[in-house]
Amino acid sequence: MKPTVLVATTLRWFSTARLMMALTDAGCIVKAVCTADHPLRTTSVAQEIYEYSGLYPVESFAKAIERAKPDFIIPGDDLAVQHLHDLYNLERSKSSDGESISALIERSLGDPKSFPIVYSRADFIHLAEEEGIRTPKTQMIANIRELREWGAQMGYPAVIKANGTWGGEGVRVVRSQREAERAFRRLRKPPIAARVAKRVLLDRDTTLVWPFLTRRQNVVNAQAYVGGREATTLVVCSKGTVLAALHFEVLCKQSSNAPASVVRLIEDPDMISAAEKMVRRLNLTGFVGFDFMLEAQTGNAYLIEINSRPTQVGHLRLGPGRDLPAAMHAAMSGGVVGETTKVTENDTIVFFPQEWLRNPISPFLQSGYHDVPWEEPALLRACLRKQRNWRSWFSQKEPSKAFLEARLPRP
Repeated sequence: MKPTVLVATTLRWFSTARLMMALTDAGCIVKAVCTADHPLRTTSVAQEIYEYSGLYPVESFAKAIERAKPDFIIPGDDLAVQHLHDLYNLERSKSSDGESISALIERSLGDPKSFPIVYSRADFIHLAEEEGIRTPKTQMIANIRELREWGAQMGYPAVIKANGTWGGEGVRVVRSQREAERAFRRLRKPPIAARVAKRVLLDRDTTLVWPFLTRRQNVVNAQAYVGGREATTLVVCSKGTVLAALHFEVLCKQSSNAPASVVRLIEDPDMISAAEKMVRRLNLTGFVGFDFMLEAQTGNAYLIEINSRPTQVGHLRLGPGRDLPAAMHAAMSGGVVGETTKVTENDTIVFFPQEWLRNPISPFLQSGYHDVPWEEPALLRACLRKQRNWRSWFSQKEPSKAFLEARLPRP
């Protein structure tokens, strides 16, 4: 019998739709809880879709689980992870009525003792240090005095990071004490009214409403700066054991805080070892990502943070040991990973539409594997419409005509 997976997502990330397509191809029945205008609604892969409410997030997740009756849940983004953790705690506080949902979340994400760790950047790094993993010095900063003491001891540049943020929004590279204090104040405070209003009115996104109303301040950390190249790992794991993994070096990004637009497949022993150690230490299950810096002078890999959900590489099927959707299907069904086929033999992956928007004449569009969802033209068009640089262009043309005129390089 095919396992049923519920993909729970709050943010309109294109990569979530791609992962659902890959899970369907791997043999899963896929259902979803998402926003009303999520790109995955343009695909044909989700058998059922339930509404996500940013005003009542935990309740909407609970209702979706009750209706979908999944064998497994995959959070599509960091906020979805938080909601599932909150739902777990809520259900555990109930009588036996909540045991089925809490057991499902634990089966999907792993040991609940790991839940607080994945929120706290400093606690995660300290745990990695105990495992003998190479990491940059990281410390939680409570106030300006502690920040100044950190700066006097560690020097600059440094990285200031806020817990509970994602997509680069809560990260600042600072090169002086003045920049560090400015970043600390900005990252610590709750979202401002103008930002919340823009999200609600223009993006129809209510995820910032509760943080704004409760005036919740973020926990801020300082991390030693490691100069070099960014790298990333994504694994599928079960009960503390890595089942499949992808390791990439980042070649291009749209901006310093944006996701990668071009990556290259690598095999770094330090990255492999670090991922396996942390998955085992935290007893994790599901998709888990790890971010690294490859030091410029030595090439040594420094583990800098964890993402307890799929990243944008999750849908890529790159052969035995590198086919994460197939490994997830096997873990859910209790079977073994069957024969897998690579989507490409090219080690360089060019993400759509990031690199195309960054540089329409990028040489990587010709030399790398351009990961365009040609099989889902409605998804492709929806993705392009969402890009701010393309809104006016698309508003003047019929979508089908605009799509044909885009002249995307095919593989």
